[in-house]
Amino acid sequence: MRFIEVFEFWPFLDTVVSLAAAFIFGTLVGVERQYRQRTAGLRTNVLVAVGAAAFVDLAMAITGPAEATRVISYVVSGVGFLGAGAIMREGMNVRGLNTAATLWCSAAIGACAGADMIAHAALVTVFVIAGNTLLRPLANAINRKPLDEEASEATYEVTVTVRAGELPRLRTLVADMLEKAHYPAGDLEAHDRGEDLAEIVATLVNTAVNPNEMDAVARRIERLAGVTHASWAISTKD
Repeated sequence: MRFIEVFEFWPFLDTVVSLAAAFIFGTLVGVERQYRQRTAGLRTNVLVAVGAAAFVDLAMAITGPAEATRVISYVVSGVGFLGAGAIMREGMNVRGLNTAATLWCSAAIGACAGADMIAHAALVTVFVIAGNTLLRPLANAINRKPLDEEASEATYEVTVTVRAGELPRLRTLVADMLEKAHYPAGDLEAHDRGEDLAEIVATLVNTAVNPNEMDAVARRIERLAGVTHASWAISTKD
C-alpha cells in the first residue's frame, strides 16, 4: 500500500500538533462568537481554523515552505468569499462585518498553526478575542455619545419628491433656495419614480450644517407648488 510507503511517524505527529492547535485556538475564538449568538459561531470558526491549518500543513509536507506561501494566499482569498456570505444588508444598515472579519482571523490562526508557528497562532488568538471582548465597551460608549453634526465631516443630501411635469422648474428653484440658505448643492440629480412622480436629490457642498436650519429649508421647499415631499439626511464618512 502506498500509505505504508509514505507514512512517517514524526511528520505525522507534527501534523497532529498543528491541527490540534488550530482546533483549540479556533474553539477559543468560536466560544465567544457562540455566546453572543453570531451567525458564524463555535463550529464555523473551528472548521475555518482547522481547514486553513490542514491546507497549509499539506503544502508544507508536499512542497515545502515556498509553495505553502502560495497556498496561504489562496486560503486568504477563499475565506474572503466565505466571509462575504456572513454579511447582510438591511436597508441602510450592514450586518455581519465583524463576523466576517473574525472568520478571516480564524483562518489566519489556522494558517499559523499549519505552518508550525504555534506561538504566533496563540498570539493572534489572544488579539482576536481581545478585539471582540475588551473593545466592545469602548465601541458601545462611542455609539452612545450624541453625534455633533456641526463638527463631524459628513455628506448631506436633500431629497425632494415632485410631480414629473414640474421637474425642470422645481429643479432650478430647489437649487436657488439652497443657495440662498447658504447650503449650495454640489451635485443635483433627478430620478423618475413612476406614477407621474420624480425625485430631486441635492448633495450639499457643506460638510457641516445646522439641523434646525436644514429643517426650515426642507419645510420651505415642501410648500412649493408641485412638491409632494422634502427631507434631508446625513451620512458620516468612514
